[in-house]
Amino acid sequence: MKFEFFLAKRIISTKAYKSSISAPIIKIGIVAIALSVIVMLVSISTGIGLQNEIRDKVSAFNGHIKITNFDSNNSEESIYPIKITKGLLQGLDSISNVESINQIALKFGIIRTSEDFDGALFKGVDSIYSWNNISDYIISGFIPNISSTISNEVLISDNLSNKLGLKINDSFQMIFSRNLESNVTLRKFNIVGLYDSGFNEIDENIIFGDIKHLRRINKWNDNQSGELEIFIDDFNLIEETSKMIYSSTPSNYNSINIKQKYSSIFDWIQIFDKNILAILFIMILVCSINIISVLLVLILERTNMIGILKSMGAENSTIKKVFLIIVSYIIFLGLLIGNVVGLGFLLIQKKFSLVKLDPEIYYTYEVPVYLSIDYVFVLNFFTFLVCLFSIAVPSYLISKISPIDSIKFR
Repeated sequence: MKFEFFLAKRIISTKAYKSSISAPIIKIGIVAIALSVIVMLVSISTGIGLQNEIRDKVSAFNGHIKITNFDSNNSEESIYPIKITKGLLQGLDSISNVESINQIALKFGIIRTSEDFDGALFKGVDSIYSWNNISDYIISGFIPNISSTISNEVLISDNLSNKLGLKINDSFQMIFSRNLESNVTLRKFNIVGLYDSGFNEIDENIIFGDIKHLRRINKWNDNQSGELEIFIDDFNLIEETSKMIYSSTPSNYNSINIKQKYSSIFDWIQIFDKNILAILFIMILVCSINIISVLLVLILERTNMIGILKSMGAENSTIKKVFLIIVSYIIFLGLLIGNVVGLGFLLIQKKFSLVKLDPEIYYTYEVPVYLSIDYVFVLNFFTFLVCLFSIAVPSYLISKISPIDSIKFR
């Protein structure tokens, strides 16, 4: 192989090669490979990033799996409570993929200020609620201090606070109805924090506060909650975990995961996978066509050299190896440039969030970036192999070149 490397190196480094007709074609080939790699890296990184961002945002405010009373009929409001027993919690906690179990209750109410009013869903949580799931979305203030005594502190969205002209440390009244036949009840709350998820369906509706308010309003016991909100470790196992949770609960309880509850959103983000695959196919095809074109130009330009090498006893396999090394160098250079530029752009976007999105459409303010050494390695390795295998057909032309005719070739 030393001879092949020596000859390939001389061809690439010679001044005649750099000023030849094939030189601009080769540069175009390198640029095409680099651009294809950049497009593939960006499409995979932003596509997966957007999927993860939307999925995490929906689950952060709703949990991965919910356990409710069957009589609630999938209502947003917690109409019928579920009884929280030690056996129920131990059974759920024994499921391997379960990360945390939270007792919550939901009730619709009317926010009333001195100048305005609006409807919202009060989400009551207890003292051990997993606030870490939404901590990234809190933009000012702090989480409500919920302890053994009833707390009037609440966390509302920045969107809702602007709409009602409220800010941190302001107070407002919220009107709740006990049931359809009874009088309303009034509660006063103090705003201690603001969150912004960029998800209007969440921001315009949910207020976080103490579950003890809803237990008093609904006349529930301390061991009763509207539902159980469960977070899991591995989202890819959500279907299996949901089935295991369903089988671990009493027959009058129902379990539903966020993929079922927000099926339209998850069906939409699954389309990203098809878009990513389509982009990868097109870019790989572009790489292959360009590298085939480069090899054909190289063979045509070096026909005279091929004839001389054959007349001196060089075998077809030896000559093929020379061109294989040259093409590998071109592919490697294109991949290197593409990775440096592509990953550099993605790192800048991840750090500074320069490219913005419309939250009304994409549920996030900026293009999210997902980076993993695994997919970067697989993408580069697969692209290199496809480009390398694509030169099998044009390299076959080398064996068809006659030494006598090629030496005369000009």
